[in-house]
Amino acid sequence: MLNEYQTVTSISGPLILVESVDDARYGEMVEIEIGDGSIRHGQILQVDRDKMLVQIFEGTEGIDVDSATVRMLGRPQELAVSPDILGRVFNGIGNPKDGGAEIIAEKRLNINGNPINPYSRDYPNEFIQTGISTIDGLNPLVRGQKLPIFSGSGLPHDELTAQLARQATVLGKGEQFAVVFAAMGITFEAAQFFINDLRDTGAIERAVMFINLANDPAIERIATPRVALTAAEYLAFDRDMHVLVILNDMTNYCEALRQISAARKEVPGRRGYPGYLYTDLATIYERAGRIKNKKGSITMVPVLTMPEDDKTHPVPDLTGYITEGQIILSRSLHRKAVAPPVDVLPSLSRLKDKGIGKDKTREDHADLYNQLYAAYARGKECQELATILGEAALSDEDKKYMTYANEFEKRYISQGYSENRTIEQTLDLGWELLSMFEDSELKRIRVEYIKKYMPKFRKQ
Repeated sequence: MLNEYQTVTSISGPLILVESVDDARYGEMVEIEIGDGSIRHGQILQVDRDKMLVQIFEGTEGIDVDSATVRMLGRPQELAVSPDILGRVFNGIGNPKDGGAEIIAEKRLNINGNPINPYSRDYPNEFIQTGISTIDGLNPLVRGQKLPIFSGSGLPHDELTAQLARQATVLGKGEQFAVVFAAMGITFEAAQFFINDLRDTGAIERAVMFINLANDPAIERIATPRVALTAAEYLAFDRDMHVLVILNDMTNYCEALRQISAARKEVPGRRGYPGYLYTDLATIYERAGRIKNKKGSITMVPVLTMPEDDKTHPVPDLTGYITEGQIILSRSLHRKAVAPPVDVLPSLSRLKDKGIGKDKTREDHADLYNQLYAAYARGKECQELATILGEAALSDEDKKYMTYANEFEKRYISQGYSENRTIEQTLDLGWELLSMFEDSELKRIRVEYIKKYMPKFRKQ
């Protein structure tokens, strides 16, 4: 018997307060029947003795405190999962929005899940090929890693994430790969871009999409990444698939969290965000990884826009503490029409050494990215000197490094959003760019690798 109450006493934003209730539990789902007979859905957010605070997914507009009936369902928010979720598009709480049939559930899973037990974790050590040189060559993505993309307003992170969803794959034979794409607070135009891009290229067949639009309730936005990760956990640990989870845009998620926190009249923390923002983000990010004796894995790429391009803003700042590196997009490279405009120098993948080398990518990979990075860093310094002192003040060697930096941006970083480079093509391009230097200048590459790979690219 489901408990029903007609004791709604107040409404505040997306929240309603219900009094004189029995056996209410945090996270339990409820139904709200309003005066016209329609049903809305909500979740218990807080319990205090015989009072409960309920967040309404569809919003509280039109709810009358005198006539509304609250029905407790006795279960947490769940997602119906089965192999049929692949190739489908859902809304932010897991209901189909592509016109297809309802999912016939193999099982129903609590969307809150649990972070992976540290003792059960297996160390990430296998390479994921994205087809993007700045990631594969310089900041490799490893199975089970959390590697965020730090972007800014107006930068092409949507195009980059669509390219990731379309091109990412694992190199092992017989390995199953899937993409779970969660979009939070995006425009209808952006949602159609993602859906059409994956459908037109056929990548939708291995993808599951959860779309929360900007005009959807903030409460739904808070559930979206958890729903997506629940689907990913099912595919990875029940279906033995390697899953790439893309969360775009986590800044919108945090804004929704701040909005709900303000409605609950909680004491704000830094820049108005709730004091538990770090903990809340950790409950999402730490659901990625690998588990011992399980074949599948969950790799996560959260995307976030830094307000005013500020890396010290709470969202990128706290994300950086929890995750294992960052890919940073550059506004100056974007102005130069470099696509994707990945700023190589501050970008970092902390686990890159674990997923590369012999039998994973190629034996020369580590030495090569060290040399490419060092030469580009020196080339950027020479560009700055030329700006201040004039190009005539540079030595011939400095001019060579400046030329290299320009070519590196033009050919290595910039590849467009449709070119899918294999790891061999990326590494060979690196050798080709370094061929303008004498062997004696390539101090970060072992001599045997120079002798083995450089002759192919050295101009006679």
